[in-house]
Amino acid sequence: MFNPKSSISGCVLAVTCAGAFAAPPSETPDFWITPTIAGYGKIHMPKAAAYTPATRQHYKIVFAVTRGAQSPSQVNESLDRVARSVNLYVASGVPIENLHFTVIVSGAATPLALDDAHYRAKFGVSNPYLLLIDELRRAGIDVAVCAQALAEYDFDEEWKAQAVTLALSGLTTATILEQQGYSLFPL
Repeated sequence: MFNPKSSISGCVLAVTCAGAFAAPPSETPDFWITPTIAGYGKIHMPKAAAYTPATRQHYKIVFAVTRGAQSPSQVNESLDRVARSVNLYVASGVPIENLHFTVIVSGAATPLALDDAHYRAKFGVSNPYLLLIDELRRAGIDVAVCAQALAEYDFDEEWKAQAVTLALSGLTTATILEQQGYSLFPL
């Protein structure tokens, strides 16, 4: 015998269960993108959001990267967040030439600035940062290392990667750029 109530309940249950097993939005294709710094700094662009960058404004940020990675074979989240910042601004419509970003590396993050041979000698793996540093450079982002930090870690200045700028110090880099209107963003 046909029972309309049980048929409707069964349909509701089937639809509810099917929805429960659907992939979360973050697992759908194109949810996470890396539009400018390919492969790094993944972002999600919502349909509407507050505090979006003004597309004609110039942005000046000095990122002070001081944290080391959890593993020498992985890019630490601090430098990846610089890539995320670039991706967010450009995806919001800010021209790349309006981004005046500098990264100053010091403290526990210092080894990321080493060339591959010296990084490999120190950690036994290839330097996972070199591709990201190259991508940032292509986008016009200066990545510099503190000479004082190199000395503190007993790294010769000649061991730094070619794409990395040698700065007098993290302290002077940050304060000089702040005097020029840059915002300090510690990572």
